[in-house]
Amino acid sequence: MRVAIVGLGLMGGSLGLALAARADADVVGHDPDPEARRAAVAHGCVVAAHDTLEAACDGADIVVVCVPVAQLPGAVAAALRAAPPDALVTDIGSTKANVVRSVPQPDRHRFVGGHPVCGSEARGAANARAELFDGATWFLTPVADTDAARYARLHAAVVAVGARPLAIDPGAHDRLVALTSHLPHVLANLLATHAAAGTIDGHDPLATVGGSFRDMTRVAGANPRIWVDIFLDNREALAAGLREHRRRLDEVLGALEAEDAGFLARWVGQAAQARRGTLQTAYEARADDLRVVRVQVPDRPGVISGIAQALGAARINIEDFVLHHRTPDRGGVIELVVADQQAASAAVDLLEDQGYGASVAPVVADAEAEAPS
Repeated sequence: MRVAIVGLGLMGGSLGLALAARADADVVGHDPDPEARRAAVAHGCVVAAHDTLEAACDGADIVVVCVPVAQLPGAVAAALRAAPPDALVTDIGSTKANVVRSVPQPDRHRFVGGHPVCGSEARGAANARAELFDGATWFLTPVADTDAARYARLHAAVVAVGARPLAIDPGAHDRLVALTSHLPHVLANLLATHAAAGTIDGHDPLATVGGSFRDMTRVAGANPRIWVDIFLDNREALAAGLREHRRRLDEVLGALEAEDAGFLARWVGQAAQARRGTLQTAYEARADDLRVVRVQVPDRPGVISGIAQALGAARINIEDFVLHHRTPDRGGVIELVVADQQAASAAVDLLEDQGYGASVAPVVADAEAEAPS
C-alpha cells in the first residue's frame, strides 16, 4: 500500500511512522515548507518528501490531508485533483461538516472525512511518534455517496495504526466535539482571563490558585493559530453549546439566589454520575473502585522515577499519574490513580516506609466529604 501524506507536521509525521511500522506501507509526503520536508525524512516519517503535491500523490492508494482546519477545503480539493482516480482521499481535521460539504458531488465517492482524537502540545515531524494513535477514537464521516471499498481501505488503515474507528455523520461529529472538546477550551480561556482581569482587595487571584483551578485551565491559551480556526470553522455548533451552557449557568445562579440547597445537591450528584461515566470508559476498573494516592514530594531530581520504580517492584500498577508543582521550596503533590483500595493501601504503606507522606481518596469522591480546592 502506498500512502501520500499532505502536511508533514506532528500528526502527519506520526501517521507516517505508524503506517510504515504497522501497516507495511510505503509512505511519501508533501509539504511546501522545505524544513518540514527535511525533518520528516530525517525522522523516518516518510521515505521521500516531495515539493509538489502531484509527485507525492503519484501512484498513491490513500492520500491523507494533514493541514490546519482553515486550509482543509482547498487542500482536499487539490488532493482530489492530484490523486489517481482509484485512490481514497481523507483528512484528519478536527471539524468535519465544512470540509465534507466542500467536496463536489462527482468526487464524494472518493473522499471520507476523518478525525483522530489525539495529539500533543509538541510540534513538527521531529516530535512525531508511531504510538500517538494507540487507543484513540478515530471518527470517520462517510456519506451516502461514499464508495464502500474505499471506506473499508481507510477503516483497515485506522485499525492498523492502533486507533478505534467510529463512523458518524459529519454534522453530528461537529456538535459532539463542540461539547466535549471545543467548549472546554472556551471555558478554560474564560476562567483564566477572568482570574487575570484584576485584583480582589489588592490580592492577585493567580497568586493563590489551587489544584482545581490548574486542572480547569490546563488547556487555556492553547495554540491560537490552531484554535481560532477551529472555533470559527465550528462556530454554529460551538455557539449552540455556549447558549445551552449559559442556560445551565442561569439555573445554577437562580438556585444560589434562591438558596435552593436541594437543586444544588442534585446538580452535584448528577455531575458525579457523569464523571463516573467518563472514568468507566477510561479505565478497566470500576469507577467507584478507583483510588487516588496523593504524595507530598520535594522538588529534586530522581523523586518521581524512584517512586515509580518502587511501586513497580511491588507490582502496584499506576493507572494514571499527575504532578501538581507548588513552589521550589514546597515541592509538589503527585496524584497516582490505582485500581482499588487494596492497591492504594499497599502503595501508602510502601511510600510511608520510604519517608513520604501519603493519603488515599476515592477518585469519585462523596460530594459531602470532598474538601474544596
